[in-house]
Amino acid sequence: MTLRIASRFALRELRGGLRGFRVFLACLALGVAAIAAVGTVRAGIEAGLTRDGAALLGGDAEVEFTYRFARAEELAFLNSIADRISETVDFRSMAVVDRDGTTERGLTQIRAVDDPYPLVGAVQLDPAMPLADALADQGGVMERVLADRLGLVAGDTFRLGEATFTLRAILERYPDNASAGFGLGPRTIVLTDALAGSGLIVEGTLFSTQYRLDLPAGADLAALEQQAEDQFRDAGLRWRDSRRGAGGAAQFVDRIGAFLILVGLSGLAVGGVGVSAAVRAYLAGKTSVIATLKTLGATRSTIFLTYFIQIGVLTLAGVTLGLILGAGLPVVLAPFIEARLPVPAVFTIYAAPLVEAAVYGILAALIFTLWPLAKTEDIRAATLFRDAFSASRALPRKTYLAVIAGLLTLLVGAAIWFSGTVFLTLWTAGGITGSLLILTLAAALIRWIARKSRLAARGNTSLRMALGSIGARGGESTSVVLSLGLGLTVLAAVGQIDGNLRSAFADDLPAVAPSYFFVDIQPDQIGGFRERLDQDEAVSRYDTAPMLRGIITQINGRPATEVAAGHWVVRGDRGVTYADAQPAGTEITAGAWWPAGYDGPPQISFAAEEAAEIGLQLGDTMTVNILGRDITGEVTSFRNVSWEDAGIGFVLAMNQSALQGAPHSWISTVYATPESEAAILRDLATAYPNITAIRVRDAIDQVIALVGGLSAATRYGALITLVTGFLVLIGAAAAGERTRTYEAAVLKTLGASRRSILASFALRSALLGLAAGVVALGAGILGGWAVATFVMDTGYTVIWGNALLIIGGGIMASLLAGLGFALRPLAAKPARVLRARE
Repeated sequence: MTLRIASRFALRELRGGLRGFRVFLACLALGVAAIAAVGTVRAGIEAGLTRDGAALLGGDAEVEFTYRFARAEELAFLNSIADRISETVDFRSMAVVDRDGTTERGLTQIRAVDDPYPLVGAVQLDPAMPLADALADQGGVMERVLADRLGLVAGDTFRLGEATFTLRAILERYPDNASAGFGLGPRTIVLTDALAGSGLIVEGTLFSTQYRLDLPAGADLAALEQQAEDQFRDAGLRWRDSRRGAGGAAQFVDRIGAFLILVGLSGLAVGGVGVSAAVRAYLAGKTSVIATLKTLGATRSTIFLTYFIQIGVLTLAGVTLGLILGAGLPVVLAPFIEARLPVPAVFTIYAAPLVEAAVYGILAALIFTLWPLAKTEDIRAATLFRDAFSASRALPRKTYLAVIAGLLTLLVGAAIWFSGTVFLTLWTAGGITGSLLILTLAAALIRWIARKSRLAARGNTSLRMALGSIGARGGESTSVVLSLGLGLTVLAAVGQIDGNLRSAFADDLPAVAPSYFFVDIQPDQIGGFRERLDQDEAVSRYDTAPMLRGIITQINGRPATEVAAGHWVVRGDRGVTYADAQPAGTEITAGAWWPAGYDGPPQISFAAEEAAEIGLQLGDTMTVNILGRDITGEVTSFRNVSWEDAGIGFVLAMNQSALQGAPHSWISTVYATPESEAAILRDLATAYPNITAIRVRDAIDQVIALVGGLSAATRYGALITLVTGFLVLIGAAAAGERTRTYEAAVLKTLGASRRSILASFALRSALLGLAAGVVALGAGILGGWAVATFVMDTGYTVIWGNALLIIGGGIMASLLAGLGFALRPLAAKPARVLRARE
């Protein structure tokens, strides 16, 4: 009976229209739309990666070996399961062009291919021609950015190592590019046979081989993967198939999408402030109605259900509107988005992201509306004779508080479930909760300061009136500080993190980083290499080390991936070096280095920090697979390894006699003045064409560009939060328009001019914006520091340029919202307004 009566009351109330709920609907719809749009884009990319998995991989499956070719028994296995096989070799080298007595060089990522390449998809060239024709007779193709950098056009020649090639076409697109990972140089494709005698693919040099497989129709990919791993688990074989053909790209898309949705939840929290304020303002206007219903015998539950049903209907309307916008915009903008994505995407309506956005929207609406709805119980029949709503108790009953706490827990649990990132979700939830708490306390402090400052403002009427309004209980101060402050907090934190990341790469690292990183130095070349650097006064320092690659397969006789719980050191291959005597500058933290000339059983020195993370102890045994050979050694020491200075660092080092006989090359870092870099590169590259030189500054620039792209995406999410906050500001200003009208009428009656009244309104808005900006800046700086220190483990410095923008933005946003609703109060006739209040 209660539910039926409440439903009838609610429907009658809804007939009055949506007046007072426009901001409610806008905030909720915008927050849900942002989350739905991000989820739809992520789902579209995942669908594209799934659809084109084989083309992205270059076959139905791929088997990869590090720094070696497949052996006879491995090739026999691959041929037994596949209809066709294509072998490719991937490595870095220098493309060299001799022109008019000068030599130009450019770093390039080379893919050496065979005749069957590509098994799936097609290579697009400009001018259009078959790939086989472009690569015939020492031909090659390269990406446009490299050709332009070297000034090459079709028909020109270039060198790779000691082999000469003719550029036949520009490489526009190739099918297996999504599996190539992060490359330091543009792509060049040549035939593997054409590299014979180039000195680039020999034992010990840094290359990897991929064998793409065209499998029979209906092949069981999971069973074949298990079979391959069972037979060659310890041989360094790595399997990937079309189920995850994009490699790390799919995981990256999933992670960045989850992160952006968490940023979207921040926007929903800002919208929740507006939702709560709208509901509170609406219920305040219904005080007399609620009191009348109670006078006529309506129970607490009837009153609560009446307005709960109303808010529920409006919540469903706002969520539905948000889902329509969030699902529709990516589909409408699909051509624009696809043109800017490096991976394929299929944009359509996906149920999963819409369900996720709807769950977030409904839970957020419940959390933020339940508090003001619960306060309706405090309205009594006596309110018809005096204003008792504002005198109600501060907190709802414990039952409602428990329900709100349960809903918050459910929301965080849902975010963890949908995003799959417990740590990041808890950090985000903690950050939002902490920011709301800080802003709430700050709003109370600002009101107290405003009340205490009124006396000091004696003589300045406009300022005194502004401070009185800010300090008034039940005014708009809390809504402004919460809504604008939380949006600015997110933006401030993102700006601080972005600025510190860029500073870490662009400013701090080059001060200690080497000029060049040289790889593929052959053992018979290292002597001449050192001699050239020793004679150059511009070289302040250089380091060299033998370089092998190995896969840690076992720890104490157990699979390493189980013991180390998937730690990065056991995922894929790792750099391995050897040394006889303890190298200069090596800091041993536990154990002892082997004695000089030691030729006993293999011993291992491991990076101390990584050893602690995986629980490694002195005396443990570790098996490393190097070029298909298992080498088991005892961990006899831990040492500090620095990864921050772009120098040479190895997580694992062994005694010289354990590895010296294995084919390997050397690497080197060279520290020199910027003016001498070109001459060093010219001399070494001329003397040793097979050596690859990586300019550290170029690598840093690529990382900065990548970080910039991620930061841009995050800033867009933060801007949505700020837009939502601005909507809440508009709602607060609109809700206070009636109060401003009455204030203006009274002040005009007392002789105040329009100018002084407008100045009072402007000062009020500016001071609130300033306060919100300062508090948001403090919270953003604190949040940025926490992320930089505990999540990214980097240094932290306040970026004051971003800080000033945040404060200025807060002032401008508050001014625009406040003054936008000051015109009608200023134009109102005092007599008409005051008579209406009688």
